[in-house]
Amino acid sequence: MRPGAALLAAFLACGTSASTGTSTKDRSMPQQMTRIAAGWRTEGELATLAHATAWINSEPLTPAALKGRVVLVQFWTYSCINWLRNEPYVRAWAGKYKKAGLVVIGVHSPEFGFEHDLERVRRAAQEYKVDYPVAVDNEFAIWRGFDNQYWPALYFIDASGRLRHQQFGEGEYARSEKVIQKLLSENGAKIDEGFVTVEGQGVEAAADWSSLASPENYLGYQRTQNFVSPGELKEDQRQRYAAPTRLKLNQWGLSGVWTAGKQVTLANSANGRIVYRFHARDLHLVMGSAVPGTPVRFRVLIDGQPPGSAHGLDVDAQGNGTADEPRLYQLIRQTGRIADREFLIEFLDPGVQAFSLTFG
Repeated sequence: MRPGAALLAAFLACGTSASTGTSTKDRSMPQQMTRIAAGWRTEGELATLAHATAWINSEPLTPAALKGRVVLVQFWTYSCINWLRNEPYVRAWAGKYKKAGLVVIGVHSPEFGFEHDLERVRRAAQEYKVDYPVAVDNEFAIWRGFDNQYWPALYFIDASGRLRHQQFGEGEYARSEKVIQKLLSENGAKIDEGFVTVEGQGVEAAADWSSLASPENYLGYQRTQNFVSPGELKEDQRQRYAAPTRLKLNQWGLSGVWTAGKQVTLANSANGRIVYRFHARDLHLVMGSAVPGTPVRFRVLIDGQPPGSAHGLDVDAQGNGTADEPRLYQLIRQTGRIADREFLIEFLDPGVQAFSLTFG
């Protein structure tokens, strides 16, 4: 069953929260700017690149250095599943149109605290083959300069420095590539009007939109929804929780001793569990060890059984895995008919930090 409009918006893009210092705009549908014949902004969004806290893969880029070039700016954060599924297209465009004068700039604006770490961002850029320039935006100055609200977000800037088009969230890839082609053609480049062919692998594979009925959910108390363990999440307090006796779709609960923070929930003891009822091909958990260099073992069950062939990249068929660096872990990838399923993850060691669940 196709998701409704509000649910679809949650699937296509990660939205901002109060933690970033910005307010979330209407997310009833992904916003798309379709007028590309003439620019409508002249405030100089590219000037905000001067506020980057660091650069990866490049020396600092300025409006003067970019003058006469078509620029695609992509806002990203490396644990966001929507960015991960979007990135193969941006990577392909960067390669195909580089000689024609396209400059792709990734702006890494961190969603979670661990994504402020520059070395982690460098490693993520290398792992996901982000070889174009990246402006690190830890203070959200560039984000605010573009009045951005989403990961991923694409801003298309012509050779005169005018913002001509923007695309929020996943999808509309052919339209976006047509915009690139148009802006490059206006700048005198001869363009092959065909489209790139992309087949995302692993976590970059496109979602199974026809069966997806579970939106992203956060596990910190600030933004979580549908928590149904007895009692409420106790804010910033160590608390023993009991698993709910029954879960409806997209409800979740905890068992064991946990401390729920604004962004993250921490397992204080071994054998802490998260249970979640979901409807999707893929299930991912953004998590990591609270103590660098101290891995946390875990075991995953689906409907009370090891996942077998439904295991994700980060677990084996018996459901065993290890969490170390904070990142997105793919735990379930199903084949065949998709139905409501009950997911359980048990952490055999204390010290895991769990941030959010995403689906595909």
